[in-house]
Order: sequence, then C-alpha cells, then structure tokens
Amino acid sequence: MTIKAVVFDMDGVLIEAKDWHYEALNQALGLFGFGISRQDHEQRFDGLPTRTKLLSLSQESALPVSLHGFINRMKQHYTAALARQYLTPNPLHLYALKSLRSEGFRLGVASNSIRSTIELMLSLAGLMPFFDFVLSNEDVQHPKPSPEIYLKAMTLADVAPEECLVLEDNPFGWQAAEEAGAHVLKIGVVNDVNYGNIRRTIEAINTRPAATTCPSLRRVA
Repeated sequence: MTIKAVVFDMDGVLIEAKDWHYEALNQALGLFGFGISRQDHEQRFDGLPTRTKLLSLSQESALPVSLHGFINRMKQHYTAALARQYLTPNPLHLYALKSLRSEGFRLGVASNSIRSTIELMLSLAGLMPFFDFVLSNEDVQHPKPSPEIYLKAMTLADVAPEECLVLEDNPFGWQAAEEAGAHVLKIGVVNDVNYGNIRRTIEAINTRPAATTCPSLRRVA
C-alpha cells in the first residue's frame, strides 16, 4: 500500500482558528441577546458548520430560526476580520507542503468551513498555491461527520481510500475520514503538522500491515 494523497482539515490543523470561530459566533449571537459558553463550543460544536451549530441552539433555546441567515453572515464577517488581523504564515506548514508537493503527493483541503473563509485563511497563511483542490461545506450535501467530503476528496485526487492520508484534529473529522476508508493522522496542535511527522506517518503506513491503525499526535510535546 502506498500513500499518494494527503488531505488536510483546516481549522485546528492548518490554521489555529478555533478561538476566532467561537468569538465570531458569540459576537453575532450577541446582536440578538444570545450566547454560548466556550466549554459548550469546544465540547459540542468544535468542527461543525455554523448552520449546524445554529440549528442545535434553536432546538435548545428561544433563538428564532428566521435569524439564522443573518447571524451566519455576520459570523462569517467577524471571522474574516479576526483572520485578517491575526493570521500569519507558519513556516512549518510552508515547508511541509512545499516538500510534499515536490515529492509528487496530491494535496487537498476538506473543511466544514465555507469556501470564502477557507480561501481567505489559506491565502493569508500563504498556503493556497500548494493545493490541488479545496472542498468546503458548500461542496457537499452532508458535512462532517459524514464521510461525503472525504469521499469527494479521494475522487478529486484520483486515489483509493487506502492511498489517502487525512490530517484531522477533532472527533467529527476522525469519524468522517475513517468512514471514508482513509488513514487518519490525529492532530493535537497546529505545530504537529510538520514535514517530519507527516513523512514518518506515510513511511509507517507504506511499510506496515493494512489493519494497523494510524498514530495519534495528541500528546506530542
């Protein structure tokens, strides 16, 4: 078995944007007197699309569904503003992607964020030119934890599931990638995403029995 494609989640993998998503959502909800705790956001909503978060909040509170569209648009506006203010390129990521691409791997992004947010953040981070394709929650009917986005990524990369390595940082993403049949490298922090870790994982997959599970980097120092 040989890995031919590497597909990255974005938030918490390539971009440390979790706090931005939380702050932007709360700012948008606050326009109408609603809010969500950081603990709730981290434990229940991390990695989910904003529309899914809003549906859950409406089921549990008096948040009117009729406000979802406006709140979602404002949330995206606030997220973009935070990214423009704080996002800077990560040398570890730049080196990893440049190296993997030069070695012939097909590279892609599969994120539960909307396309405009993905393209903005990847551009600000200097990463956009390295990818063969980018998939957003707008490109699928069912976002993660559904495997649809990773199945589509494999089609675009023209690889079989066993030829694809996915980097993900949360249970919704792990479930999606595993159900799609990909190998999964579980990320703890964004600096775990570096050439050494990715290349060692690829070599381990290429030389071990197919039934062996992929490593986790959630305890990497």
